[in-house]
Amino acid sequence: MRANRAFHLIVNREGLEPAFLADPHRLDRIEVVSVDDGEVVFYWEVPAKDASRMVKTLRTDLAQLDADAFLERWEAAEY
Repeated sequence: MRANRAFHLIVNREGLEPAFLADPHRLDRIEVVSVDDGEVVFYWEVPAKDASRMVKTLRTDLAQLDADAFLERWEAAEY
């Protein structure tokens, strides 16, 4: 099963401005939640500019990888 069917991506930004205009101290929250049981699988608080890049990569991986490969790839991610 594709990862985008097994997981849901939630992004919460601290401000309304785009990442390239954001305060350097702004932290955005990124969650990957399991669709089956609603449990949070991954949770990160990262600076806005890093969050923007990370969300793009996460969306690509969710669309291309299966659920197990997605988990393996992102388990080692440190932000």
